[in-house]
Amino acid sequence: MNNKVHLGHTARKRFGQNFLNDQSVIDNIVAAIDPKPEDHLVEIGPGLGALTEPVAEKIDSMSVVELDRDLAERLQAHPTLGKKLTIHQGDALQFDFSKLAKPGQRLKVFGNLPYNISTPLMFHLFEQADIVENMHFMLQKEVVLRLCASPNTKAYGRLSVMAQYYCKMIPVLEVGPQCFVPPPKVDSAVIRLEPYREVPYPAKDINQLQKVVTQAFSQRRKTIRNSLKGIATVEEVEALGVDITMRAEQVSLKQFVDIANFITDKATTPES
Repeated sequence: MNNKVHLGHTARKRFGQNFLNDQSVIDNIVAAIDPKPEDHLVEIGPGLGALTEPVAEKIDSMSVVELDRDLAERLQAHPTLGKKLTIHQGDALQFDFSKLAKPGQRLKVFGNLPYNISTPLMFHLFEQADIVENMHFMLQKEVVLRLCASPNTKAYGRLSVMAQYYCKMIPVLEVGPQCFVPPPKVDSAVIRLEPYREVPYPAKDINQLQKVVTQAFSQRRKTIRNSLKGIATVEEVEALGVDITMRAEQVSLKQFVDIANFITDKATTPES
C-alpha cells in the first residue's frame, strides 16, 4: 500500500475527500497528463499529493488550489514539493484561474475532484476555457458517462450538451473504489477534456443556449413541442429542421444551438 495515506490526515467528509492510493492508476493518470517542463500545470485539490508528487518530479514548478487549510500547510512544509508549488488556499469554485495564465501559454488543469463540486467546477472552468489547454479529472463514473453521452442515450442530458459545446471529451480509464482511502461508494473514471479553440457550433448568446437546454431537459419526457412552449413556436422550430415530436435526449448539440440562435436573433430584431 502506498504510504502517502498514512500521514496522519483524516479524510474530511464535508470536503468530499477520498485519497487516491493505487500506484498503477496514479502512473496511468500521470502518463495521460504527460507533464513537460515548459507546461503551466494547475492541480485542483492536491490532497496528500498522490498525483502532485509524480507530476512535480517532471517539472520545475506548478500551481495548486487546495480548500483544506491543513493540507495546504502540509504541502507547503513538504521537503521537496514545497519549493516547486505555488499554493492557493481557497475554494476552486471561486478561484480566478485566469490570473495564473501567462501571455501565450495555456493552463493544463488536473485533479481528483470531490464529487459534490465536480459539475459546477467544470462549468466554472468552461467559462475560462480560452486559457485552458486541457483538463484531466477523476470523476464519478456516472458523470464521465454523461459528459461523453451521445443523443438517443439515457445518459445524454444538459451536462452532455453544454460540456460538449466547449470541449472534446476523451475517456482515459476507469477506477474502482478499492483504489481510494476511504473507498467511495461509487465507481470513478478519468476523463480528458480539450477545450475547442473555435467551438464547432457557436452560440450567439451562451446564456440563451443554457436556457433552451435547461428548459428542454427539465421536462425530458415531453416532446420539444411542449418543453419549449413559450420560447419558440412549433412553426419556428420546424423551420429550423428540428422534429418537434422529438424529446430533448434526441436533439443534437447543433440543433440546440440553432434553436438558441434563432431565439437570440428574434429578440434582437425589431418587429416591422
